[in-house]
Amino acid sequence: MKLSNFNYELPKELIAQHPAKYRDESRLMVVDRKKGTIEHKIFKDIIGYFKEGDLLVVNNTKVFPARLYGRKEKTGAKIEVFMLRELNERTRLWDVMVDPARKIRVGNKLYFGDDYLVAEVVDNTTSRGRTIRFLFDGDDEEFKHRLNVLGNTPLPKYIKRPPTEEDKERYQTIYAKNIGAVAAPTAGLHFSREVLKRLELIGVDMAELTLHVGLGTFRSIDVEDLSKHKMDAEFFSITPEAADKVNTAKAGGNMICAVGTTTMRSLESSVSALGALKPDDAWTNLFVYPPYEFKIANAMVTNFHLPKTSLIIMVCAFGGYDLIMKAYEEAVKEQYQFYSYGDAMLIL
Repeated sequence: MKLSNFNYELPKELIAQHPAKYRDESRLMVVDRKKGTIEHKIFKDIIGYFKEGDLLVVNNTKVFPARLYGRKEKTGAKIEVFMLRELNERTRLWDVMVDPARKIRVGNKLYFGDDYLVAEVVDNTTSRGRTIRFLFDGDDEEFKHRLNVLGNTPLPKYIKRPPTEEDKERYQTIYAKNIGAVAAPTAGLHFSREVLKRLELIGVDMAELTLHVGLGTFRSIDVEDLSKHKMDAEFFSITPEAADKVNTAKAGGNMICAVGTTTMRSLESSVSALGALKPDDAWTNLFVYPPYEFKIANAMVTNFHLPKTSLIIMVCAFGGYDLIMKAYEEAVKEQYQFYSYGDAMLIL
């Protein structure tokens, strides 16, 4: 299959600019692969599709306020720095994206919050990528405090408004624990404490893993031949406890529902020769595209994704190309909300 197969037309007004009033009252499209059917529900209705012994697998990564605004030395030109990942904690070295890139060169000093933090550009990595070193002599706790004070919730650019206090809570899953993501694992944003409790009461277990979502997940694909695309690596961690829960559910023939594409990538990146899930702490650059045989999860919760991205391509690999593209066509027709703060899809 080619990249152009994964394009679709989306009216701009269907791109969600705000979250639903309540997490579990987003709309839910239920796609049944065996029956080839599409149903329209509310997210809290998801409970009715689970039974005792089933397993929900979630990504507990936590988004940090990764977008900083500052100014360049001498000229005072306004700049934006998007923190991607920490390269060295001791030397405070970070991979970042910068804007406007043409003005930010190796050797430049960058000032944030009236010199509350200062950084120096030490390397170019890509056209917009830089490596910077923060010039700060305090302890790690104070450094992270300053980043939190200065940083903004890293809402995607297609959300055409400044971040608010509400976003600090809503652009985060309720089970977020391990800080390291620059974007939320958005399929998990729909789960409320009430929904999780009700699932627990009917005997559904939950396994947590961590994949720190980086910009690689959302990077555009520039090649028509999908086999030529290279994903940026992202760090994931699967504990022995999580692996045991998954393997027990699999042995019992129960439903294993991956919440989000990042969870699915983690599961598919750590499979033994016998088809069991292995505990691991590693980096994955796995790119899933049709045809692909999924080895762990047999159900999936996901949002509605941008055209021609690795995300919609993975969803088509899991749900079947024709059925998923038909579902997207129906979502547009039925005025679903799309992307990070949009509605959800359950694929059975």
